[in-house]
Amino acid sequence: MTDILSRKERSHRMSLIKGKNTKPELEVRRLIHRMGYRYRLHRGDLPGRPDIVFGRKRKVIFVNGCFWHGHRGCKKARFPKSRCAYWRSKIEGNKSRDAINKRKLKALGWDYLVIWECELKYLDLVQKRIVAFLK
Repeated sequence: MTDILSRKERSHRMSLIKGKNTKPELEVRRLIHRMGYRYRLHRGDLPGRPDIVFGRKRKVIFVNGCFWHGHRGCKKARFPKSRCAYWRSKIEGNKSRDAINKRKLKALGWDYLVIWECELKYLDLVQKRIVAFLK
């Protein structure tokens, strides 16, 4: 199946996708704030530029999009039907970079939690994971 958009139109649409302050990230931030925790955002001095940083606790949270980070077994993580080789390479590269950044964080003495976009359907469970992680 071919793409219904031209390469230029597809490129423009893809350029509009944000890397920071996404809807899932904002939802997690609001949840954490309501729980009474305070945090910093996107600290550039940490590997992977974590979405949410708890400096005193030396803990970070990544809010990952299922498609962009290749969430295994998730319906949102299906590859497009066009340019399959490009997308497979792109997503595998993201996964590899994520693994390297997590190892670097551990080596620096930081702990991390990954919250997937699809998990936000169950905010009560996400909240329990966050509380357990921050204790």
